[in-house]
Amino acid sequence: MNISTSGLPPPIVVSDGDFNRLERLLDSPVLRRLPAAVALMEELNRAEVLPAERMPENVVTMHSTLECEDELTGEHRELTLVYPHEANVDSGRVSVLAPVGSALLGLAVGQSIDWQAPGGRPLRLHVTAIRYQPEAHGDFHR
Repeated sequence: MNISTSGLPPPIVVSDGDFNRLERLLDSPVLRRLPAAVALMEELNRAEVLPAERMPENVVTMHSTLECEDELTGEHRELTLVYPHEANVDSGRVSVLAPVGSALLGLAVGQSIDWQAPGGRPLRLHVTAIRYQPEAHGDFHR
């Protein structure tokens, strides 16, 4: 587990392609005011940005399929991190604008982050595995 004892969130890494696409998404005047968009922008602002070709294989990127655990409830999930128009909760496709989605973006296997679900319920998400990462498979043009 990698929870910072300083009270700060763990470091995150985002590919340049994901960073640019997410910035364009957040450039919408309608989205910009939403709390979820503000939270995502805060995550992007603290991220280390790497060329997609140099992205570590153990990092959650857009369209990654991952396993995670809520350490506070013990609930395990398999999720795919997607853009809002691709989201489908029933099939495990979680929007990057959902609290869980923006919390997971850029985390590496073994890292955890404290986050709040809608309604204020605390989450402590721990990334346990990456099942698929586009960059690791040479898919740089999503």
